[in-house]
Amino acid sequence: MTESAIDVGHDLPLERSMPLVRIDSVEGRSDREIKDLLEASHRAIVKAFQVNERDRCQIYCEHKSEQIVVEDTGLDISRTDKVIIFTVFSKARETALKVSLYKLLSDKLAVSCSISPSDVVITIVENTGADWNFGNGEAQFFTEKLRA
Repeated sequence: MTESAIDVGHDLPLERSMPLVRIDSVEGRSDREIKDLLEASHRAIVKAFQVNERDRCQIYCEHKSEQIVVEDTGLDISRTDKVIIFTVFSKARETALKVSLYKLLSDKLAVSCSISPSDVVITIVENTGADWNFGNGEAQFFTEKLRA
């Protein structure tokens, strides 16, 4: 069974399945700000990766300011205490989709959350269907629960 033929239960091929998104942030945002951030990031991922809106997995983690160090990698990018790091665990995606995500996510966070694009760091960690379990100790991408 090839991964491109695997279905995730929403009539979407595996490469269009929703990634797991971990968001690391300096503590201090209100519940409303966190909700807005999660919503904006979800909308960006749905649009950029063309995934099902209800296929959603997000983790928001807050840290003391001294526990997050995000320098500019020599690019002269200014950071503030609003800096956030997105780690996107995903199936392989075309470069154009990744570039689209970087732009859409930065734009949506600027508009919806007043987070400057200079405070948004995004990394995509690619994996395969064998790297996913959605519960019950099963490899759902390789069972009848998520049909090929």
